[in-house]
Amino acid sequence: METFVNKDGKTVNRTRCEIYTRVMGYYRPVTQFNRGKKSEFYSRTYFDESRNASKDAGIVTREA
Repeated sequence: METFVNKDGKTVNRTRCEIYTRVMGYYRPVTQFNRGKKSEFYSRTYFDESRNASKDAGIVTREA
């Protein structure tokens, strides 16, 4: 646990949140990645189905 002093001057205890991602069929914590893999993980873009799906026919469209 890490201890911080917030802007009100109160001491706050916090626990680091572990981020897991799926790699090759299993989940692995990002903290165990090497420098290159971490960089690749943080530069990923995520697919937003609601933004890309056509409402009338269910056709996936590509936005320019």
